[in-house]
Amino acid sequence: MVKSQRENSIQLKIFNGLKIVIMIVIVSGVTNLLLNEKKIGLKNAGQQIISNIYGSPVLVMEGGSPSIRALMRTISSSEANYVNPYNVIYGGEYINDLSRHPNICTTIVNGPNKGNCSTAAGRYQFLNTTWAEKANLYHPEPDSFMLWENYNFEAKYQDQVLYNWLTDSQAWEEDISLLLEEGKIEQVLKLLSPTWTSLGYGIEDNVMTKHLPKIYNKLLEEELKIVN
Repeated sequence: MVKSQRENSIQLKIFNGLKIVIMIVIVSGVTNLLLNEKKIGLKNAGQQIISNIYGSPVLVMEGGSPSIRALMRTISSSEANYVNPYNVIYGGEYINDLSRHPNICTTIVNGPNKGNCSTAAGRYQFLNTTWAEKANLYHPEPDSFMLWENYNFEAKYQDQVLYNWLTDSQAWEEDISLLLEEGKIEQVLKLLSPTWTSLGYGIEDNVMTKHLPKIYNKLLEEELKIVN
C-alpha cells in the first residue's frame, strides 16, 4: 500500500513536471513569435512614420521640371527612406565623405541576392559601377587630372546626375517627362524598376512600393507649389 502510494506520488510529480516543461515551451514559442512580429511591425511603422513626418526631403539641386523632381523624390522614398538620404549607404549606415562614391560593399542579408554585397550609396542608391558610367555622361563638373577623372558625390551632384539621366529620352527609349505629364506614373515606375528594384514590377518590393503612385502625386503637388 505504502509502495503504491509512493509510486503514484512519483508519477504525479513526473506528470506535473512534464506539464510545466510543455507550458514553458509553448509560452516561449508564442513569445518569440510575438517579438518577431513586433520587430517587423516596428520596422514597417518606423518607415511609415518617417515618410509621414518628413515625406521625401526636397532636392538640394535647384530648378528643373517639377514632375521630374517629384519622381526623383519618389525614387528616394523607396530606395533611401532616411532623414539624410544623400549620406546613406546600403544597409542604413551613414558616411561623411562625399568627395567621391564611397564604393563600400555591404553584405546583403535577405532577399533574392542574399549573400552577395552591394555598393549602393546615396539618395538614389547608385552602385559604384552605375555612378561611374552615368557620372561620365551626366556629371556637370567632373574633376580631371591627366587621364584620371573623379566625380564628386556631393548631394547636388547626385541630384544633377540623376536629373540629367532621367531627362535623356535616348537613355530610356521613352520621354519620361511626357509620360509624367500624361499622368502615367505607373508606366514610368515599371520602366525604371529594372534599375531600382523596389519601385514595383521587380524583385525587391518593400513597404513603400505599393504607395509610390500616391507618394508621387503628393510630391508633385509640393513641387508645383514651390514653382508657383
